[in-house]
Amino acid sequence: MQLVNNAILSFLSMLRSERGQDLLEYAMLSGLVAAAIVVVATILLATGGPVEGMANGIKKCIDFNPDPVTSKCVGGL
Repeated sequence: MQLVNNAILSFLSMLRSERGQDLLEYAMLSGLVAAAIVVVATILLATGGPVEGMANGIKKCIDFNPDPVTSKCVGGL
């Protein structure tokens, strides 16, 4: 009986331990920030405006589609 009591007390003390809690909190916070960035970027790109123009300009430069007049990447703004 004493062995069972010791096992239960050991398990309960392990549950109360805060080891690794900081790492978990930082991981959850990082995930939340990353999700917020994805949502904001998606909304801004879906609504158009200057962000969409900038993204299109970057896309044209990455695709190596130079402007025939200036031989530079075409900006979207």
